[in-house]
Amino acid sequence: MISANWAGNYEYLSSGLATPGSVEELQEIVARSPRVKALGSRHSFNDVADTAGIQVSLNGLPRTVTIDEAARTVTVNGGGKYGEFVEELADAGWAIHNLASLPHISVAGAIATGTHGSGDRNGSLGTAVAALDLVTATGEITRAKRGDPDFDGLVVSLGALGVVSSVSLDIEPSFDVRQDVFENLAWPQLLAHFDELTSSAYSVSAFTDWGDDGTSQVWLKSRIDSDVSAATRSELFGATRATSQRHPLPGGPSEWTTEQGGVSGPWWKRLAHFKLEFTPSNGAELQTEYLVPREHATGAIEAMRRLGPLMAPLLFISELRTMAADELWLSPSFGHDSLGLHFTWKQDAAVHELLPALDEALAPFAARPHWGKLFATDVSRLDSLYPRLPDFRRLAGRLDPNGKFRNDFLDHTIFAG
Repeated sequence: MISANWAGNYEYLSSGLATPGSVEELQEIVARSPRVKALGSRHSFNDVADTAGIQVSLNGLPRTVTIDEAARTVTVNGGGKYGEFVEELADAGWAIHNLASLPHISVAGAIATGTHGSGDRNGSLGTAVAALDLVTATGEITRAKRGDPDFDGLVVSLGALGVVSSVSLDIEPSFDVRQDVFENLAWPQLLAHFDELTSSAYSVSAFTDWGDDGTSQVWLKSRIDSDVSAATRSELFGATRATSQRHPLPGGPSEWTTEQGGVSGPWWKRLAHFKLEFTPSNGAELQTEYLVPREHATGAIEAMRRLGPLMAPLLFISELRTMAADELWLSPSFGHDSLGLHFTWKQDAAVHELLPALDEALAPFAARPHWGKLFATDVSRLDSLYPRLPDFRRLAGRLDPNGKFRNDFLDHTIFAG
C-alpha cells in the first residue's frame, strides 16, 4: 500500500490500494466500492487523490500506445506516464504539443488537475485530449470525444466523474527543439519587454526568488522549424547567455536538466525541464501555483515582489510561464490567456501559514490556483472564478449521483458552493 504522496508531505487516509490488471477488473472494483479514487503518479501536494474508501492505481493495466495516423491521435492507458510513450511516438515521426516540467507524471492525472506546459500559443496539457474512456460509478465505460456535449467538463475533472481508463491525445509531426538559457534579467527589463520575452520562443520559463535583482534565469525552448533569432542572441534584454548547463535552482544538480546550450534535439528531450532518465522518487519540497489572466501579469508580478521578503525564507525558487486560453470548464486557463506563477517551497509548516497572504495578494487579479498544489483560496472566490462550475456540479450529479468519487478535497472546493 502506498502511504504518502511523492513529496511525503501528505499521508493518504484511504482504506487500501487496488491495482487491477485489466480494464474489466477495474470496472468490477469501481462498481462494488462505495468510495473509490484513482491514484496517479502521486505528484499532487494535497488530498485531491485521497478517499475515505479505496484508491485505485492503474499501473497494472496492460501498456497500450496506439498511434492512429489518419486521426492524428495517440491512445494510452489511464496509468500511462508521458515518459513511457514519448520516445516511441517520436520514433514513429510524431509529437504531442507540450510537456510539463517532469515527463514522469501520469497523463490522466496531469490532465485531470489542469496541469500545463508553457508557451504563449500552447494550451494546457488537457487541450490535447481528443477522446477519453471513463469508468463511471456503475462500472460502465463512457467514451467521450471532443465536440460531444459536456466534453469540456470531462477533461479537467479532479477525479470527480470517474476513473479514466484510456485517453487519446492529438499528435503532430515530430519536431526538434533547442534550449538556451540566459541569466540575470532585471525586473524593469522583464516588465518593459514582457510580451516580447514570452513570445521569443515556443516555450519560455523565467526563474526568480522575487528579490530585487530580478530573474536569475530565463529558459528559451525554440522549435527549429520556427524563428530562432531570439535564441541565437548573445544577450536577451540585458540578460547574458549562460556558459554552462544550469539547474532552475542556482547550484542545483544540472546533470539532470534537459540539454541546453543551443544544441538541438527531439522535442521530448527538450520540452520538459528534467531528463527522462532522472527519476524523482521523492522531493523534499512543497509547491503552489496560481494562474492569472495575462492582462493582469504586470500587476500580479508587482504584488509578488512586494510579498518577496515574506516568501524568501521559505522559497527554493519561483517560475513564471505563460499559456494559451482553453474552454475546459475547470481549467485554471479557462477563458483567457494566462501567466503561471509557480512556487517551490521548502518543507516547512510556515508555508501553510503564508498561503492565505499569498492568496489575498493575488485575489485582485482573478488568480486561480492549480488544483494539485497547495492553496488557501476561499470557496466563495473559487465559485466566482469558474463560470462553468454549476454545470460541472450538474454533470457530477448525473454521472455520480451517490458521490462515489467524492472526497474531502472536492467537498471543500467544488461542492461546497
